[in-house]
Amino acid sequence: MAPAQGQFSDHSDGVDGKDRAEEGPPVPPAFLAAVDALRSARLRPELEVEATRPPRRLAPHAYALEAAVVDGEEDLADGRLVLLHDPAGQDAWNGTFRLVTLVRAELEPEMAADPLLPEVCWSWLTGALEDRGLAYGEASGTVTRAGSHYFGALSTRRPATQIEIRASWTPREGRGGVPETASHLTAWGDLLCQIAGLPPSEPSDAAVVTLPQRRGPQVS
Repeated sequence: MAPAQGQFSDHSDGVDGKDRAEEGPPVPPAFLAAVDALRSARLRPELEVEATRPPRRLAPHAYALEAAVVDGEEDLADGRLVLLHDPAGQDAWNGTFRLVTLVRAELEPEMAADPLLPEVCWSWLTGALEDRGLAYGEASGTVTRAGSHYFGALSTRRPATQIEIRASWTPREGRGGVPETASHLTAWGDLLCQIAGLPPSEPSDAAVVTLPQRRGPQVS
């Protein structure tokens, strides 16, 4: 993850947006603006975030981030957020932008035993977006609960339960056809911290962070 809490690190595997743009369609200004907004997002200091290589085939243009909720040397939760853009739009999106996420965490036994856990975790996602006043549509996803029991040489470990949220949604586009990606990233950070078991943030907990501008957005 990133080298310091509450900060971005731009690790793009040596591929910059200009080079990738020469291989595919030109990078639209709306997509560049959406990525720039991600780079200026306000995030909680417990979050470590870095850019990573995006998927290539989901949309003409894509940008991806990985994040972890860190407490000392321990990662409490981790996830990936991908911004997709298709200037022609896609029927399933009902828009030209789409956000796709994967969030994972290990749960305490008491919470893992809750039969309503999948519904609760999904409500954390939608609630995080709504608490930030964000308009969105076409939300879909899955919540998976998986248990691990250890035997033999590992029998001293206590049983563990992991929760995984896979979801996507269409952010409402604003002026110039650009969605509020910074606010969506902040809401996603809220979800990561909530699934990690952290208390809700106070306004003073957010820190202005800037992703270094050494490379442009990756385009797939």
